[in-house]
Amino acid sequence: MVVGTAEDGMHAVELAMNLKPDVLVLDISMPVVNGIEAACQLKKKAAQTRIVFLTVHTDPEFVEAALTAGALGYVLKAFVAAELVPALRAALLGEIFISQGIQWPQLAQP
Repeated sequence: MVVGTAEDGMHAVELAMNLKPDVLVLDISMPVVNGIEAACQLKKKAAQTRIVFLTVHTDPEFVEAALTAGALGYVLKAFVAAELVPALRAALLGEIFISQGIQWPQLAQP
């Protein structure tokens, strides 16, 4: 169930602190405060909300920044229909989910 929507990262942080959702979906490219900074702010405030990014950014540096900021999921918008729900479920279980469209060294198969 969607409990709120925010037009920018600052508002997303405020809503998350007030509404305390189980999972927060952020975009990296948000006005005022970008999604990475919003996630960092929530992490500093000891928020229990789990974070999943939904974004167009495929650069591994963005993935690393999102995970470092406390995100458990990183879904590309091109794969939203197939991957958002599994990413949300993984986040609820405390597991990391990375979109299949990401070329990220840590995902390389041996």
